[in-house]
Amino acid sequence: MIELKTPAEIDRMHVTGQFIAEVLTEVGKLADVGVNLMDLEHHVRGMIKRRGAVSCYWDYAPSFGEGPFRNVICLSVNDAVLHGLPHDYTLRDGDVLTADIAVTIDGWAADSARTVIVGTPAEEDQQIIRATEEALEAAIKAARAGNRLGDISAAIEAVATGYGYPVNTEFGGHGIGRTMHGEPHVSNRGKAGRGMKLRPGLTLALEPWLARTTDKIVYDPDGWTIRSADGSRTAHSEHTVAITDGEPIVLTRREEELSGKN
Repeated sequence: MIELKTPAEIDRMHVTGQFIAEVLTEVGKLADVGVNLMDLEHHVRGMIKRRGAVSCYWDYAPSFGEGPFRNVICLSVNDAVLHGLPHDYTLRDGDVLTADIAVTIDGWAADSARTVIVGTPAEEDQQIIRATEEALEAAIKAARAGNRLGDISAAIEAVATGYGYPVNTEFGGHGIGRTMHGEPHVSNRGKAGRGMKLRPGLTLALEPWLARTTDKIVYDPDGWTIRSADGSRTAHSEHTVAITDGEPIVLTRREEELSGKN
């Protein structure tokens, strides 16, 4: 069932989204050579506890995972891109790190992800991150009342293919509100003018993710971490967005994005 939110409910989701933006900004600052993934996990646990938020990941046990997930943030390194299970790994110079987090505050959820480079950046890694960020902005621009779901999917696909990256359709964006995952599914590939019509009050987590040279994925033995099948590096950008009568509202926008420092 798709639940349309009132302006007041969107405001409450915005509160959650701004906290998530703060968390991802903090993780981006802390991610450095020599930092262990579990240090980041425990730092985020502390932030969630102090804010009185509730992790959407802790004890999460969907059909595709080997659950329950017993962490509060997904941390995926290099060829890992989704559902990265935090573990004893120390970040190295040039690593690509994706952080993905969803929480609820007072019963309302928001979900966001970003990819950063640790230490010395390689141009090809900067490029794939840039592609996901541009695809996300194109998706947000298409998320307007009267458009259709396929317009969002087509916008993501156009940016990805323009950069020469293949697009996986097994995992994509989703509805969000009182829970982290809901209808509708938002594919990262699609045709403009197709699918359900977008209406004010619809809230979506839009999340283009890409691997450099494949659209195929494999799972780690942990049952969660998803990697590119050929070992090529990956990137993932995600925001929670509310569709309104006018411009879409990005509920998880980070301050450095607003200031152009991202």
